[in-house]
Amino acid sequence: MGITLASSQAVCKARKLEWPLNEVAVGVFETKAPRGYKFCLQNRSPPQSDPVLKVTLAVSDLQKSLNYWSNLLGMKLYEKDEKKQRVLLGYADNQCKLELQGIQGAVDHAAAFGQIAFSCPQKELSDLEDLIKRENQKILTLLVNLDTPGKATVQVIILTDPDGHEICFVGDEAFRELSKMDPEGSKLLADAVAEVKRDEWFAPQNKPKASG
Repeated sequence: MGITLASSQAVCKARKLEWPLNEVAVGVFETKAPRGYKFCLQNRSPPQSDPVLKVTLAVSDLQKSLNYWSNLLGMKLYEKDEKKQRVLLGYADNQCKLELQGIQGAVDHAAAFGQIAFSCPQKELSDLEDLIKRENQKILTLLVNLDTPGKATVQVIILTDPDGHEICFVGDEAFRELSKMDPEGSKLLADAVAEVKRDEWFAPQNKPKASG
């Protein structure tokens, strides 16, 4: 349903680009990405831990989802509002939170079928898989090794909650190794963008690109 982040810089840039902003509360703005994904921007400096404050998912049965995410997956309950049919969950005080928002009827994923991912100690993944199997919950991808040539091999398991939201748990140690910044990253990105632009130009001309 949306991503909430604290970023006065994002609000400033949106205004400069004349991107549509709808002020829903004092200093809080809603906006949408080109494909319709909703973002809630708080016009303030981000916390040192993480500018992304929460991700909001729609759920058809709030109590059933709360049991899954909290009792089964072990997320801590931070807030619960029965009247507004919402709960706020998280694994740590200084990390992005997960908000579950109850809606009327089934969740329609349409084309926006994203995936929530968490990293955890690799040694906990097999225990998680055993737990999900014992509770007869759905596993989309059993615990598997994903090789990255020349880099770390990560272990992942992919689950799905009662409303079909995909949840990926990945081994933290290898994930952090893969997440290190590549010093050549900016150059590689620029080269890739330039290559795409060359392809776009040559295609309508019906001309072959020079090689070598």
